[in-house]
Amino acid sequence: MRVAYLDTAVGISGDMTVSALIEAGVSVDALRDVVNSLGIDGVELEVSKVIKMGFSSTHFVVKHPPQHAHRHMSDIRAILDRGKLTPRQKAVALAIFGEIAIAEAKVHGTTVDHVHFHEVGAIDSIVDIVCAAVGFDLLGVEKIYCSPIPTGYGRIKIDHGVCSIPAPATAEILKGIPLVDVRVEGELTTPTGAAIVKALVSQFGPMPAMKISSIGYGAGTKNWPDRANVLRLLVGEATVARSSGDQVWLLETNLDDITGEVLGYTQERLLEAGALDVYTTPISMKKGRPGVMLSVIGRLEDGTSLEEIIFRETKTLGIRRQIIDRATQNRAKGKVATKWGEVDVKISWSNDHNPVVTPEYDSCRELAKSSSVPLHEVYAAVTTAAQGLSLEQLGIKQKPKSSDHSHDHSHSHSHDHSHDHVHSHDHSHSHDKDHSHSHDKDHSHDHSHDHSHDHGHSHDHDHGKGHRHDH
Repeated sequence: MRVAYLDTAVGISGDMTVSALIEAGVSVDALRDVVNSLGIDGVELEVSKVIKMGFSSTHFVVKHPPQHAHRHMSDIRAILDRGKLTPRQKAVALAIFGEIAIAEAKVHGTTVDHVHFHEVGAIDSIVDIVCAAVGFDLLGVEKIYCSPIPTGYGRIKIDHGVCSIPAPATAEILKGIPLVDVRVEGELTTPTGAAIVKALVSQFGPMPAMKISSIGYGAGTKNWPDRANVLRLLVGEATVARSSGDQVWLLETNLDDITGEVLGYTQERLLEAGALDVYTTPISMKKGRPGVMLSVIGRLEDGTSLEEIIFRETKTLGIRRQIIDRATQNRAKGKVATKWGEVDVKISWSNDHNPVVTPEYDSCRELAKSSSVPLHEVYAAVTTAAQGLSLEQLGIKQKPKSSDHSHDHSHSHSHDHSHDHVHSHDHSHSHDKDHSHSHDKDHSHDHSHDHSHDHGHSHDHDHGKGHRHDH
């Protein structure tokens, strides 16, 4: 499987993404053909080599005449409709715009249908998003991984005044995505960059096992004093199949002053909040005191809420946390008929083995009570009835790709862009959004604002494009 890894050590913006794609092998002429087909007069693409803190990188700039269009989602869709984009490329572009539209609607207290784009509706941002969608498709990327995202800090001047970094829409887009604290005063991740990540990235964390075939360094416009302002893109073939696993939080804390009742209650609260597993291990602590280690496994997007429960209920002073890889079996829920009635079961399987059926305790207990039969007889009946049944006979019409990933990273929503490449979020993030229907949201203003420094720590909004704020 062809994969890509976004190394966002200093953030991500639209133009940095396109720059990295070009250096990784995307044809500039192919991008020009698509951009020219959009029917936007006077647009030119400039590509040059620059040096950032000693690193050679590519810099992509969109040149266009002044314009003051106020674009809604319908305008964006019209532009994409007349362009020479494949259905996959168009779906991805609409998905990226859709993430921005959802965020803008939330921030401004309106609906997706009524919100309009501000600077992200400007020509350069439209071109950035289209080129990003086309570029990943031309590289044949099937799955995208990404490092945790830095936002920077300070203040920036946007269309609605001076605000803190991350800008409101950027923060909204980044909900559920792992962030990292990088002490750089300035905006490291723009709304366009955040939307690209939200719409396309399947998994966050370290670089996956892969055989690298090409690397692209995409330069931003700004220069930071102690680090190169570049986005690194690594493209290659996965060397380990990742469809049967995901990444989860492992949260642990040592406890020696907690009662069994409080510990049991804490475990209940954690499971109710979505923890995948909670368990305790007897340990010996300082001065020979007996204690327990509380371990919690949870989805990446649930990490903060699970930590809050641990702190509140146990009064612990610290929690160890790490993101770990998890191998999982395909699984689903089903029902098996017995002579007393149906029983809920869990069904698990791998590609080359028969399904394993496990009766659900609560369902067996209720059936045993209502039928006045021993519980072990209900379990035995389910096991016997399930022997030799195929997945179809167990009610599984289509095999899920993998396990119970009702999440996979963080941002909590599995985007199905209905295209063969750039399979964003194949982890079925607990709330599927099918972007192929083109998110009918509108944000469009293009006021071509000057986001100059506002000298109270106000920074240009796009470190890839200092002349605009893509919120």
